[in-house]
Amino acid sequence: MPHESDARGRPWPKQEESTLAKATASKLRPLGDRVVIKPSAREEMTKSGIVLPDTAKEKPQEGEIIAAGPGKILEDGKRETMDVKVGDKVLYAKYAGTEFKVDGDELLIVSQKDILAIVAG
Repeated sequence: MPHESDARGRPWPKQEESTLAKATASKLRPLGDRVVIKPSAREEMTKSGIVLPDTAKEKPQEGEIIAAGPGKILEDGKRETMDVKVGDKVLYAKYAGTEFKVDGDELLIVSQKDILAIVAG
């Protein structure tokens, strides 16, 4: 499907690009039990030295938390504490969260329940 344009032939910006391009990662403040993750780089080459094209690269499941919400509000009105914090390296479910770009960086917002483990070290 071709990208739509205005009457002068200039392309319309995509809604998510125009809205999110104005925000920066340092200004993002996730709500509830959500976190913002910067995924690790995808593998460019196999262990045997074969260069992988973009279509063959696996989606990363590891990344670093760059922002964390305050925690989910429980039924009794108290706030659940977060198990993760900014700076933690985590493993998350393969197709979890919502991907978006901010200032050229690919980021991911996921719920704490989609984080599988904290990577030690």
